[in-house]
Amino acid sequence: MEGSKGEEAQKQQEFVLASISELASSSSSSSLTPAVARFSSEDGVGKLRFQQEAESDARVNVDLQTAQLFKLGPVQSVCISEGSDTGTEKLFSRGVTIHFKNEEESGAFHNAFEQWKKDFIVQGKKLPNGEISSSKSKFDDKIEPSSAKMYFHYYGQLLHQQNMLQDYVRTGTYYAAVIENRVDFTGRVVVDVGAGSGILSLFAAQAGAKHVYAVEASEMAEYARKLIAGNPSLGQRITVIKGKVEEVELPEKADILISEPMGTLLINERMLETYVIARDRFLQPNGKMFPTLGRIHMAPFSDEYLFVEIANKALFWQQQNYYGVDLQPLYASAFQGYFSQPVVDAFDPRLLVAPSMSHVIDFTKINEEDLYEFDIPLRFVAAVGTRVHGLACWFDVLFDGSTVQRWLTTAPGAPTTHWYQLRCVLSQPIYVMAGQEITGRLHMIAHNAQSYTIYLTLAAKMWGPGAEQGGIIQESSCKLDLKEPYYRMSQPQAYTITQDQQPHQQIQAQDIPIHSQDFEDSEFIPQPSPSSGVKMTLADFARSTGSLKDTL
Repeated sequence: MEGSKGEEAQKQQEFVLASISELASSSSSSSLTPAVARFSSEDGVGKLRFQQEAESDARVNVDLQTAQLFKLGPVQSVCISEGSDTGTEKLFSRGVTIHFKNEEESGAFHNAFEQWKKDFIVQGKKLPNGEISSSKSKFDDKIEPSSAKMYFHYYGQLLHQQNMLQDYVRTGTYYAAVIENRVDFTGRVVVDVGAGSGILSLFAAQAGAKHVYAVEASEMAEYARKLIAGNPSLGQRITVIKGKVEEVELPEKADILISEPMGTLLINERMLETYVIARDRFLQPNGKMFPTLGRIHMAPFSDEYLFVEIANKALFWQQQNYYGVDLQPLYASAFQGYFSQPVVDAFDPRLLVAPSMSHVIDFTKINEEDLYEFDIPLRFVAAVGTRVHGLACWFDVLFDGSTVQRWLTTAPGAPTTHWYQLRCVLSQPIYVMAGQEITGRLHMIAHNAQSYTIYLTLAAKMWGPGAEQGGIIQESSCKLDLKEPYYRMSQPQAYTITQDQQPHQQIQAQDIPIHSQDFEDSEFIPQPSPSSGVKMTLADFARSTGSLKDTL
């Protein structure tokens, strides 16, 4: 490479070649007349020109949008581009054989070719509004195709959209958050990220949005167009764009993003990453996001019914004479397999044995890469003496409107949503006494099936004479796949108190109002208490076991 010319390297780049020849040319290609290959930008379009130095008027122009480059040998390549002889049908009709001086210059030219294609096609410099690049997107790089296919197929069906629309806690909270904060929407440009049926876009239009861009990658985009067209007074301000957020181009920046990116345990399906990418690509500086932040809440629980139910599933594999076959060699694997499934259901909050703690995810500030892995240290103080069977989890999200702050919660004891709650069950429970500290770690790592692998460890010191001197620790761990939950949709059962247990009292965190400054520098903040009655407040619990700060 001779070097870069022009004011900027990306405007023009030049290579001196040993020779060039056209594939269709009848002349001999044995001549080693030096030639020049020049990359340049004209009106935002990437061009490549080949020209022989001895024939200044003889040149071949290549459109980088359609060109392909193939290596024929260490110092020989061929560049093929689309041409048209008829003016109507495009054909791969022109090719140039390129001879380089050495392998190093061949490699440099190939790298430059790929970079120029990327700069002028992938980044969207030639893409009109609503079109997507045919190149592989960031979404495709991190998500396996089979998972993406099933994901978009699922959300492309009306029956699944109906399931979400009929979650009146979910839909009603979104409607209230938008309508009560009209000031954030009136006259503003809105982007609906993963629009689905388009219901949130219609809410934004009802609140006075100037224009809404509804971005939806699944076939549901076509249904959204029908629904929006059927509401013309609102639909005239809504544009449906079918494509992935990572790929589409919009003609203007948004003042506010609205989305429903939450999955089971908040993070399942990895749509939070898409929400953050939309923020970086489409949102004006200091623009608003609905929802604004999310919190994952965690607390240890005791549920003998659930533990026995899961353990009993593996009893099938203890048969010694199943049609003459001994199944016992697979019993241990089956036992662990059943305990590797997170349990999704609604449970009685009285099963919690300690006040919950929370991990905050601020959607306005978090980086996409920060969502690839979570490492949450756990610390609780048991309120009762019991067997701890695992960790219960739920989430809530905040719509931080200018007029009203509204929470959408999936907490146990609150009205049930289609997300329910989630529990990680230990195959080896641990024993605790009232006032005893429970420590551990919740580690979640994203995988390319659009979910997470969960690693949970809970530990407590042994209780009783001599245990304190030896510092003996009970510890139990499990590995679960959030992609493969056990959906247990039965109603919460009354908890039967065994002889060796004290009655479980409902544990509630204090109802502390949350302000924006509270979550800027703090990783853990208390949850708002559910609407059900409180038998023991956090303050009462703290007075009975020691210091209030030790329970937080």
